[in-house]
Amino acid sequence: MTATARPDLYPTRVLGESVPQPRIDPTVWGNGPGPLSREQLERYESSGYLVLDGLLSDQEVKTYLAELQRLSEDPVLRASERVILEPEFDQLRSVFEVEKVSELFAELLRSPRLTDIARQVLDSEVYIHQSRVNYKPGFGGAPFHWHSDFETWHSEDGMRQPRAFSFSISLTENHPFNGPLMVMPGTHKSFIPTIGETPQNYHEESLRVASPSVGSPDQRHLTRMAEEHGIEQITGPAGSAVMFDSNLLHGSNGNLSPFARSNIFIVYNSVENKLEAPFAAPKPRPQHLSNREFPSASA
Repeated sequence: MTATARPDLYPTRVLGESVPQPRIDPTVWGNGPGPLSREQLERYESSGYLVLDGLLSDQEVKTYLAELQRLSEDPVLRASERVILEPEFDQLRSVFEVEKVSELFAELLRSPRLTDIARQVLDSEVYIHQSRVNYKPGFGGAPFHWHSDFETWHSEDGMRQPRAFSFSISLTENHPFNGPLMVMPGTHKSFIPTIGETPQNYHEESLRVASPSVGSPDQRHLTRMAEEHGIEQITGPAGSAVMFDSNLLHGSNGNLSPFARSNIFIVYNSVENKLEAPFAAPKPRPQHLSNREFPSASA
């Protein structure tokens, strides 16, 4: 007998009109104990994000900034597919799968101070779906357009449910003027399909351009969401972090200031939410963008 295909709970990359739907999955998946307090979990459930002050010490920030610099000067790494350059000039934008190229970052990404939070929120064992460091250099670091990560991970990677979230850990101060993360609180509770088919090898375009041609909600929906939920900037000192739900609408402006806005970015996914075939793309994205090896995050 042929197995019956499981239904697509979040259809996207549609032709025609985009019709938002209520999220049908929880944001906090369990009620067990862990590092986050009940108040913090309720705040995260409601707004879709939570700021964690002082996650890294001043000495750790210095150590990781030095490692960031080391990676930027590695010619072999720079020539690899893990590296994305800025769209307008020859500077590093992102380095993906950092746990494979840096023992320092691997140790942090698999540390209990992060993975214990992930297990508490997702109510399961977890693994690293994606990791990267973002450089966002001064005088031209490009913006990231409004989007839901889950929309991309669902359509292009085959992530069935939004049982995943991200940590963005600041290695430099987040000022209002150097392109900090912007979020629309509460938008994680609505799934907004995007319009248009996914082109072949679309990741080669979408990771480099400021305004990707596919994968962002249209202006009508973005305007309505901003009017209903507002827009908040996540500013704060180096060493602080923000965790945010995979379906939260977020983006960032370009960086015209002299001051870089660099961060470590980690996505934890539940092992019960392993990737399947893409729901709206010709084939899965490469391994360095969407992990299909499924090891434990603490392995």
